Amino acid sequence: MKYAVVLGDGMADYELDALGGKTCLEYARTPNLDALAPHAEAGMFRTVPEGFAPGSDVANMSVMGFDPAKYYTGRSPLEAVAMGIPLGDADVTMRANLVTLSGEGGYEELTMADYSAGEITTAEARELIEFLKGELDGEGLTLYPGISYRHCLVANNGRTGHRFTPPHDISDKKISAYLPKGPQAEKYLALMKRSHELLKDHPVNRRRAAEGKNPANSLWLWGEGTKPALEDFGKKTGLRGGVISAVDLVKGIALLAGMRFIQVEGATGNYDTNFKGKAEAAADALINGGLDYVYIHMEGPDECGHHGDVGHKVFSIEQIDGAVVKTLKERLDASGERYCLLVCPDHPTPCTIKTHVSDPVPYLLYTNACDLGNGAKRYTEREAAKTGIFIDRGYTLTDRMLKIK
Repeated sequence: MKYAVVLGDGMADYELDALGGKTCLEYARTPNLDALAPHAEAGMFRTVPEGFAPGSDVANMSVMGFDPAKYYTGRSPLEAVAMGIPLGDADVTMRANLVTLSGEGGYEELTMADYSAGEITTAEARELIEFLKGELDGEGLTLYPGISYRHCLVANNGRTGHRFTPPHDISDKKISAYLPKGPQAEKYLALMKRSHELLKDHPVNRRRAAEGKNPANSLWLWGEGTKPALEDFGKKTGLRGGVISAVDLVKGIALLAGMRFIQVEGATGNYDTNFKGKAEAAADALINGGLDYVYIHMEGPDECGHHGDVGHKVFSIEQIDGAVVKTLKERLDASGERYCLLVCPDHPTPCTIKTHVSDPVPYLLYTNACDLGNGAKRYTEREAAKTGIFIDRGYTLTDRMLKIK
């Protein structure tokens, strides 16, 4: 049996007036998922346990079958692993976003205008981070450049217990109520303020402003954590697993779990990603590449939700249906393999509030080995809820899937 997870990050949503009272899943044209739904098990499951913030880290860990209460140590360490950053047991890592702050007055009076600095290019970001390293590295703190706006700060022999706020949670809000709090908050706030002074007139930002783009004029720290350890996926399940994603967070989980990370050309982490290329790579890995399980992660719906971009969120869902689900099913059908598909989000990212919520999400579980139909007519939040199936411990859905032989 071959297993594939089609994960649309942030794909679930609330009903939207702009869509006539429908969610993005309900509004999108999804003929391939619609064809699967009557023959699949549909239901709702909770990916974010009570007491956890609704992040993609916790949620993706759950969907991969790992109990966050047992394994979760923070978001940024997962990304640090993917970036190849060596971590000691006493190191504390933080995500360091390049963001756009706007407004007049002191730093505390500014507003979070753009958590991604206009999706700054990796080349521009690297130039800014390398510049900041020369000014800010020291006293046990080291910056590491990543991709686009996503970077990492490592505090050697650091302390935990801080309260940081993800910047995508405070879009268009004044930052004064969301600054770092905790034992070394003053040090981290001073670094953020200094980065703003250094970046606001940097040539990269002057050039971006001249081109009408948002400047990357501050670092924003969040996602504190320590070196994690995950159970090996192969030993846990007896399967050879792989992961496809453009996001370091998901790559980090894969590497820690001993899974193969599959790079796909044109994978961007947004709605312009190479959807079909991801599906083809997954099919190749399952049919000819020696893998039994592939986790295909697509960030596009989530990014669109954070920007309140309803149109492109619907577009992303339609691409997942037409380029990913269709391609994967056709390839697996033609191979003659017995297979199982799990389609789900990790969490909702409602366009109306532009951030994650911990609400349960809909799943669709299909296999060509038998008919699992339980009454759903389409793959939507409403149809999944109507079936009455609810899985409170989301990480157990993987076990439910792997019992299908």
